[in-house]
Amino acid sequence: MRRADRLFLIIHALQGRRTALPARRLADTLGVSLRTVYRDVADLQTSGVPIEGEAGVGYLLRKGSDIPPLMFTAEELEALVVGTRFVRAFAGERLARGAQAAMLKIDAVLPAEWRERAARSRVFVPQRWYEAKAGTIDALHEAISARRVLKIDYRDESGKESTREIEPLCLACWGNVWTLGAWCRLRNDYRNFRPDRMQFTVTGEIFAETPGRSLDGYLAKMGVRRQQFE
Repeated sequence: MRRADRLFLIIHALQGRRTALPARRLADTLGVSLRTVYRDVADLQTSGVPIEGEAGVGYLLRKGSDIPPLMFTAEELEALVVGTRFVRAFAGERLARGAQAAMLKIDAVLPAEWRERAARSRVFVPQRWYEAKAGTIDALHEAISARRVLKIDYRDESGKESTREIEPLCLACWGNVWTLGAWCRLRNDYRNFRPDRMQFTVTGEIFAETPGRSLDGYLAKMGVRRQQFE
């Protein structure tokens, strides 16, 4: 996370609060050390941001520094909370941190009554329900974003093993199972692979999507429209 983004998030986390926000909670949410939080808050105070409090106690924005709350319905707020729980459970560390940070920003500008109401949702998702090898989903997500060719050793449903190179196009979650949609160079066609059945390495090759080898082509081959997954 860029420092500028971190400072922005700290300010938003403090807005609208009536009680001090512990530095430890900020550190856990941002994925940084306590020392980094202390330094960032000190820098914000020096630059004129009206933050009150101290290390070991917590921080608040000086009264009168609030901004108007976001306008959500009760159903919209609950949807955001539940959505965050699903991302935290299924989508890997990278997106889990992003979802948690987004909710912290939203919480910061909501009245306490609305925050408490949203948090009382009775739709629960066990944390880390999907137990792929540590970092698998994050690594595949990164490979898709960077369009990096993967070399995989794959074991299919019948136990047959193969080695191939693929161009990863998308990830889809089906309850407690993920699939990776890709262009398979071995089969010269689109294929689905389960991350829990593969060992993979990221090659140094970058691929370019073309009309015949693209996400839209993959979705068309699977018989679905992009809107069905968005």
